Amino acid sequence: MAAVICGSLAFDTIMSFEGRFAEQIMPEQLHILNVSFLVPALRRDFGGCAGNIAYSLKLLGGNPLPMAALGSDGGGYLARLQELGISTEFVRTVADNYTAQAMIMTDRDNNQITAFHPGAMMQAHQTRIAARGDIKLGIISPDGRDAMLQHAEQCRAAGIPFVFDPGQGLPMIDGRDLAGFIEKATWVTVNDYEGKMLSERTGWDSAEISKRTQGLVVTLGGEGCEVWINGEKTVVPPVQAAAVVDPTGCGDAWRGALLFGLEQGWPLARCAELGNRVGAIKIASRGPQNYTLANL
Repeated sequence: MAAVICGSLAFDTIMSFEGRFAEQIMPEQLHILNVSFLVPALRRDFGGCAGNIAYSLKLLGGNPLPMAALGSDGGGYLARLQELGISTEFVRTVADNYTAQAMIMTDRDNNQITAFHPGAMMQAHQTRIAARGDIKLGIISPDGRDAMLQHAEQCRAAGIPFVFDPGQGLPMIDGRDLAGFIEKATWVTVNDYEGKMLSERTGWDSAEISKRTQGLVVTLGGEGCEVWINGEKTVVPPVQAAAVVDPTGCGDAWRGALLFGLEQGWPLARCAELGNRVGAIKIASRGPQNYTLANL
């Protein structure tokens, strides 16, 4: 069975700043902010939420179907997906657009500053979701606003249970539309900051959101995560990482594991526990990983 993964495919330019952002930014001068950071380490990765989630799910033995848009410069990304055995049938190439680009800078405390150019991602709504026998579930992760809204509605119409994962897309969605997403979704996942924003904009706390879905998961970074079901909270403890090397993509790796567990019909807390284990592997390394379910 397959999982349709709606979200971005992007090129990530990842930079490491050896100091602390807080030591370089003067709070009283934020109105005239003009700072420059020396970044000795730089690399370019295949990224984007849909790509990262699909990669994690594939490693675990799942069957991801990323639904996303690439620009005219995206041929290398398309080839990379095909090399990994990940279907590209729902990946659209948009001429006269760049592939989405994320510029991510991380300081020594793992704080991050990100600039994101959406590019072809803004045309992702042109690809539609329809009922299909092999598609068991889906996820709506950060994407173009129109794509997120339309794909959620299409999943509901097709009877495909899905995870609503607003992530970095939260700021562009108002409270009414967020409430609509929750009402359509089967599960919701957010980190702790996003969870507070989601509650503020909808007027629903975590308990209430969980009553309107089959479950809400709030990830807490190094503190594990909260699993809310029918208003009741369970804390799933963290898995200690061997080292903290790079937090980029950890949330997406976690979500790939979540989807795998949901594909297997596992309880939500067990899915979250697998996500914590996968996230611990991701944060302890740079670049591609080679974990499988058998060695987790």
